[in-house]
Amino acid sequence: MINKNRVLIFSALGIAINIVLGTVSGMLNIPLLFLDTIGTIFVAAVYGPFYGALTGGLTNVALGIIQNPKNIPFALVNIAVGIVVGLIARRWKFDLKTAIITGVILAVVCPLIGTPISVYVYGGITGDFNDVFFTWLVQTGQKVFTAAFIPRITSNIVDKIASCIIVSILVNRIPKQYIEEAR
Repeated sequence: MINKNRVLIFSALGIAINIVLGTVSGMLNIPLLFLDTIGTIFVAAVYGPFYGALTGGLTNVALGIIQNPKNIPFALVNIAVGIVVGLIARRWKFDLKTAIITGVILAVVCPLIGTPISVYVYGGITGDFNDVFFTWLVQTGQKVFTAAFIPRITSNIVDKIASCIIVSILVNRIPKQYIEEAR
């Protein structure tokens, strides 16, 4: 039986981790690394797709309130992260191999969801370092969707695989009582 208080605490910590690591990564302008889904991935890997999606969605709502409303539509991406990771972690142990495969899947899924949001809601410009590549690609004649998708998939390959690996290390180091009761 899942301890609901523990799940809510872990979910709140996941939201805080997403916000803090995403903000620090953004302030440091670390190329190809956002680290803004580690909390979502962690909660999804331990407590499943529902709580992962909830953590992801609430992260973007909170970011929309405290930082910039442009983050709210991208909640769909973070919700998808929670669902994908949660479903995979339910089926397989979230070890290094599973984490890498999950990271690759997320590296494709996230841009497939995020690019249309970026293009249709914001014209492709979202205020991060991908905008430089986007502008260059548009200037070289690429269509707006392609110019928005290419930098996103490139950065997500690094970010999502790294995030999943970090979470797999954490999940395999926390006391088993927290994992076993969640499954």
